[in-house]
Amino acid sequence: MKEFRKIVKIIIVSVMIPVILISCNQNIISTSSKAGFRRPVKVGVVLHTFDPYMSLIRQNLEEIQKENSGNVEFTFLDSKDNEAIQSENIDRLLQDNVDLLLLNLVNVKENTVEAAISNIKQKNIPVILFFSLEPARMNAVKAYEKVFVVSSDFQQSGTLEGNILVDLWNSNKAAIDKNGDNIIQYIMLQGPRNNEQSEARTKYSILAINNAGIKTEELASQVCNWDREVAKNSIEVLFLRYDGEIEAIIANNDAMAIGAIEALQKYGYNKGDKTKNIAVVGIDAIPEARDLIRKGFMTGTIFQDPYAQAQTLYLIGMNLFYGRSPIEGTDYKLDKDEKVIYTPYQQYTGE
Repeated sequence: MKEFRKIVKIIIVSVMIPVILISCNQNIISTSSKAGFRRPVKVGVVLHTFDPYMSLIRQNLEEIQKENSGNVEFTFLDSKDNEAIQSENIDRLLQDNVDLLLLNLVNVKENTVEAAISNIKQKNIPVILFFSLEPARMNAVKAYEKVFVVSSDFQQSGTLEGNILVDLWNSNKAAIDKNGDNIIQYIMLQGPRNNEQSEARTKYSILAINNAGIKTEELASQVCNWDREVAKNSIEVLFLRYDGEIEAIIANNDAMAIGAIEALQKYGYNKGDKTKNIAVVGIDAIPEARDLIRKGFMTGTIFQDPYAQAQTLYLIGMNLFYGRSPIEGTDYKLDKDEKVIYTPYQQYTGE
């Protein structure tokens, strides 16, 4: 009888163990369905244009894809600074059933943002707007729980750019105030009209100089649309018009700053002779600009690490896809509306 009971117990245990294991496995699957996600997360990236800095963001996201092979797959589309193309790009990616969208919009006007988010919301997928400040205050962003903003502080970038000239003035005034009138005569090279980023960089770069007690005089302001060739052509003309009067060129980005330097070099300036040098500052710290700064041909730029930016977009994007807090596992903080993550700038003058 005892032997019979032992046999029965063995049979019961042998039957129950698989049942328990199956139950446990089912519980794991049910509580972490996306943790077992097998195909790569499909991420659509729409850039306002493939300019030098955006190209660096793209290259670094491509490197992240290589480092995380099988986990993420990026598709990059160029909007060529055209809202109609941008809209087509977003629609194309939505039709391709991407899992996540990263959008660097052509502009951040309210109707543009609302139209983009409205289409995405219908697909119920997460979206990150990046390098966009204004949408944080828009109802379209606040109304959709799966949209977040990774924003640069455009005011900070302009302020830091202006401070490069302030530092030069304080350390070597003669290098910039060539006519000795205690005023910086400058030319401003701007991005597109009605562009918040361009407007902020223009305004706050000059405000930083004036707040330091330095007077300024604008000789000319040219809209160059972030473009190197347009800036080069503009400065070639303006140099002749204001021959001997230009003491600084302030560009909203490095591409325009480099174009300006190419124009100056045509006339023998900014080639290493300190007596024939005009202070030129930009923003982005792209490799070519940093090289010009090291050579002494360019005064300075504002740095925002494109690799760190790409990593931020990737980490926050993956958090959103997997249903986590966007800042989980990062050092970033959300703003008071819990919609915006700000990433910092810093100066680069070759030191």
